[in-house]
Amino acid sequence: MFKSATLYTNNVKALRRFYGNVLELDITESAPEQFTVRIGESLLTFKHTDQPAFYHFAINIPGNQFSMMKYWITDRVTLNREEGRDEVYFPSFDADSMYFEDPTGNIVELIGRRKRDLFGDLTKESFLNISEISITTPHVVEVGEQLQDLGIPLRSGTEVDPHELNFLGRGDKLIVLVPPGRKWYFSKKTAVTFPLEMTWNDVVIKLDSEGKLEL
Repeated sequence: MFKSATLYTNNVKALRRFYGNVLELDITESAPEQFTVRIGESLLTFKHTDQPAFYHFAINIPGNQFSMMKYWITDRVTLNREEGRDEVYFPSFDADSMYFEDPTGNIVELIGRRKRDLFGDLTKESFLNISEISITTPHVVEVGEQLQDLGIPLRSGTEVDPHELNFLGRGDKLIVLVPPGRKWYFSKKTAVTFPLEMTWNDVVIKLDSEGKLEL
């Protein structure tokens, strides 16, 4: 699972206000150049960089609270749309998703797992954990092989597709490996390589600005 992840931004202040004040999540650490927000079992850190950057990541939410979450979130953000829809069901994951962008253009997906319920009112505990983080790299095959060698399995088969989305991981925690230029679902943006860091179980994975892994 994702214990933690670090993404980069040229507007730390706007993101700190968004995740703390708009989404009402707990800010666990805060400094002028970075902050960390708790997303259930995961920690997400945004660090300052001079250049704009954006990523795609997904957050698991309880399947039985999807409609409540949608009502709550649309009072705070505008959901992205695809072919007139603002939500989608993925049969292969048995999950429903909605998407929005934060102030610096990160494409955030809330994915409701139909076999995972949480009863009671909607609270910050309804943000269960980080479900997906994208790695955009021109070296899809090389990075895919490195991740598999670390024990992170490809969701189907063992050969990554250099031109498409590749899901690596287990259950509802996945790394989304994608080449630059591929259009993001529920967005007008295409994937671009930006550096990032993540801790998968106890393995630290770093992607540099050229899309190469540092292990």
